Amino acid sequence: MQRARCYLLGERAVVLELEPPVSLESQQRIWGLSERLKSYPQVTETIPGMNNLTVVLADPQNTALDAIERLQRWWEESESLLPESRQIDIPVLYGGAAGPDLDTVAQHSQLSARDVVELHASTLYVVYFIGFQPGFPYLGGLDSRLHTPRRAEPRVRVPAGSVGIGGSQTGIYPLATPGGWQLIGRSDITLFNPLNQPPTLLRPGDSIRFIPSKEGVC
Repeated sequence: MQRARCYLLGERAVVLELEPPVSLESQQRIWGLSERLKSYPQVTETIPGMNNLTVVLADPQNTALDAIERLQRWWEESESLLPESRQIDIPVLYGGAAGPDLDTVAQHSQLSARDVVELHASTLYVVYFIGFQPGFPYLGGLDSRLHTPRRAEPRVRVPAGSVGIGGSQTGIYPLATPGGWQLIGRSDITLFNPLNQPPTLLRPGDSIRFIPSKEGVC
């Protein structure tokens, strides 16, 4: 079992943070603990993250220190949760104006641009959690050959639907926003719509496969 540390976050929350590495097994246990804590009256919200869980307390002045001790014990007793999983295909136009950093990733990986596209699209990814933006999926499973550092200077505006690589992760920008990930393609799929219920297309536990567009540039 991975070791965990617990600490206060601001005035209302406590955090359970696991030591590396990130694994699907640990993430499933985080999902399980998150669901378990939702039934506790002293907990107002649970927020699963990558290798961590944030717990917002109803009465932090009286329960925060006790919650730290309990979180440690609950983690040791936690069980995996296997949420209902859907496989969702994400069409992607790779390279060109849609993926201006494809060549950068190829050079860093010592691969051709076509090889980068084939590797990126050959994996069945798992949504570990949704964060950063509404609907932004943090995905586990990126081939280690494609791990590429973020840009030294983030872009002021990344178009919605951009597919990028940041370090050991890949993801999709649901909304136009500043961002520093290496952009390798773009999808026209809608990941966040506040008029829908739920408003986000993806959820933790879903499986994602990227499907290259026939019009893709490699």
